[in-house]
Amino acid sequence: MRATPGGPSRPLRLRAKANPLSGRSLVRVRMDLNALLRSAVELGATDIHLKVGQPPVLRLDGDLLPMEEQPVMTDDTLATILATIGHRAPDKLQLFHQHGDLDIAYQDGDLPRFRVNAYRQRSAISFAFRVIPKTVPSFEQLNLPVGVQNLAEEHRGLILVTGATGSGKTTTLAAIIDYMNRNRKQHIITIEDPIEILHPDRGCIVNQREVGLDTESFGQALRRALRQDPDTILIGELRDAETAQTALQAAESGHLVLSTLHTIDAAETVGRMIEFFPPEKQEVIRSILAGVLRGVISQRLLPKLGGGGRVAAVEVMVMNARIEELIREGRADEISDAVAEGEFFQMQTFTQALIEHVLAGRVEEEIAANAATNKHDFLVALERAAKQKRHNDAVAADAVRTAEVARTALPDEPLLAPEEAPPAAPVTETSTGLRVVG
Repeated sequence: MRATPGGPSRPLRLRAKANPLSGRSLVRVRMDLNALLRSAVELGATDIHLKVGQPPVLRLDGDLLPMEEQPVMTDDTLATILATIGHRAPDKLQLFHQHGDLDIAYQDGDLPRFRVNAYRQRSAISFAFRVIPKTVPSFEQLNLPVGVQNLAEEHRGLILVTGATGSGKTTTLAAIIDYMNRNRKQHIITIEDPIEILHPDRGCIVNQREVGLDTESFGQALRRALRQDPDTILIGELRDAETAQTALQAAESGHLVLSTLHTIDAAETVGRMIEFFPPEKQEVIRSILAGVLRGVISQRLLPKLGGGGRVAAVEVMVMNARIEELIREGRADEISDAVAEGEFFQMQTFTQALIEHVLAGRVEEEIAANAATNKHDFLVALERAAKQKRHNDAVAADAVRTAEVARTALPDEPLLAPEEAPPAAPVTETSTGLRVVG
């Protein structure tokens, strides 16, 4: 059973079976791991957690639910899973043994791809598997606002997709890349750690490079990408000043650059980009950023009302003259107001997105309020919007009733008889044979 939104999490009961991860050989462990992952996918899980002393735990509709009747994970089991997943990337596996962290993609047979993070905690191994969709959803399927597709029409500059871990940034970026791939004839380079969603060549040539396998680092791959005749460059994440500066230079030189940051909204995103650099460089960086930034897409995932998945609440900032001026003058704290007033440019704030979801019946009010940046301000704005909606609905209902009353009050129109033809004029004939009418 799944937990209801906002309700207590209850263990997920599966049919009893032997420990699926008890085999000793890598082949056997891979087969049993695949069976476990397949079960999780069939149940609709977005994430699978493995930890010593716990059975596998699934994330369903945002809640963590244990697979109650699965045996608990042991040190030996998790060590064997690590060897199974890492045997294709021995260099990454060696880094795990040195530093205690591993980012890698896993796919086998008919399974979807998984983004896997292995890490040490209390000297034991833990795993987080993220399910990567086999097909890239469209903007409409993701319920993304029109402003996102408008940004996907850009051909140069910098577009940032932001949000916390697990907020759907990767999926939104994949939808943008897929849209470009279907509608352009260009060269797209992605630099990821690891590669998550695979993009076949459609209208574009798409080259996907994985840090640690195909290239040493984001910075190195980005510098070299500039020599590879790219039109669009996707950088999995801006992690440091070097990568951020190279991304800005690429955008300045006429390329379209897409990337992500772990920030909650457009204002914080602009601030974070500036803060990558020391104070003596920040004025120059503000000027460059104001010139190349095309938009910021910030999002959070919320459970749908009644269960059945999650929906993204999305803030969209689109560059215009006012926001460009705010960035140049170091007034990033005023960007939220500019976004709120930017409906003409297809902008919307996170609060506006939450209100739309609540009024449309997609998200529960309490869930939306708890997700809001400022709960009090959100509730005030929601009440105002709900009042306006009730007024608009009442006006529309009155108009319908008035039209109905007017229609029923009209007398039935009698059927008009066809006009009778006038009597024919008499015809006489003269002595000369001429016929005279009348």
